[in-house]
Amino acid sequence: MIYPQVCSICGKLNRESLCNKCRIKLEKEFNFQVDDYSNSEKNFIEHSYFFKYENLIRNQILSYKFQEKAYIYKTIGKFLEKKQKSFEILRKYDIILIVPISIQRKMKRGYNQSELLAKEIAKILQTKIDTKTLKKTKNNITQSTLNKEQREQNVIGAYKIKNIETIKNKKILIFDDIYTTGSTSNECAKVLVQEGIPKEHIGILTIAKD
Repeated sequence: MIYPQVCSICGKLNRESLCNKCRIKLEKEFNFQVDDYSNSEKNFIEHSYFFKYENLIRNQILSYKFQEKAYIYKTIGKFLEKKQKSFEILRKYDIILIVPISIQRKMKRGYNQSELLAKEIAKILQTKIDTKTLKKTKNNITQSTLNKEQREQNVIGAYKIKNIETIKNKKILIFDDIYTTGSTSNECAKVLVQEGIPKEHIGILTIAKD
């Protein structure tokens, strides 16, 4: 009663967190893509994403990350639930790892935006989710404030793997909200490769690509 569910796009009350009018708007932006990195120097084989980082979805992600509107994950999750046939290819992965944020940032924001979204996607795919194996080791500068070269340097040594045995011999999908230069995703994949996980067993999934 105090905090009723609303469509995060238009703000109107809606039990499903997404009204039909706004669902149609998102439909126009939805375009699931898979970019192949098998022949690149990246530490992962492919990057999948649902949207280009622009227009409506861009505004939703910015509000979600920086304006304390955690409920937006429900709107995005409800939309993707109806589009799951478009990304059946992701069912080949055994487990989803979430790009972690520092303890300091999580305390300030109150939640890890990627974790909330990943849990919704894991339900859709009926895939296991792991929030303990991939850890962040330092509270580095926010990537969105840096250029490409600075982003690459900023994430070096920022992540570590704990209990690698829990994910060995599994196909791993690393989830983050946005893919811009790929520095964060690649660094997370790199620590997996360093622990013996083949590049061919690692994929990246984001809501949007810039």
